Amino acid sequence: MVFSLFRRRDDRATRELYAAIVAQARQPHFYANLRVPDTIDGRFDMIVLHATLMFARMKGEGEAAGACAQAVFDVFFRDMDHALRELGASDTSVPRKVTRMAELFYGAADAYMTSLGADGDEALAAALRRNVYGASTECDSEAEALARYVRASARHLTGQEVAAIVAGRIAWIDPAPFASQKQHTQ
Repeated sequence: MVFSLFRRRDDRATRELYAAIVAQARQPHFYANLRVPDTIDGRFDMIVLHATLMFARMKGEGEAAGACAQAVFDVFFRDMDHALRELGASDTSVPRKVTRMAELFYGAADAYMTSLGADGDEALAAALRRNVYGASTECDSEAEALARYVRASARHLTGQEVAAIVAGRIAWIDPAPFASQKQHTQ
């Protein structure tokens, strides 16, 4: 009984919620049409973005929502630890790399949360340009389209019951309608 107090919350609902975040982050549209780099870093950036959207929805929603968000965060970083080891990172370098990933996560999440609170999509597009596109001005149109997707996703998540999300059920919007201006003119 006492040992259950120290057990990590890694239940079915948490795993399902994390899997849904990863599945949405892997939508081909982001990589094929919005030019998110289809690299380990690009995929990490998209998981961070979608996790942040879920965390934003759970913020201020009570103890169960906070515990759920923390559990998803913990699963995310255990998954990153495991992925690094699978990629051949040495046992001694993994903690340093995970620490760096956490720093990147917190920096991006803070930028996204702040810009989601601002009017318009300019600040959000700038944060995405920095974090997803490496500040490339060649992807301005794609960063703007991704910002519109992120804003619409945040609104969509707001309409979902916290209890359903805590139970592992989250619904994402289809990213396909969010195209860059370049795609419209081609």
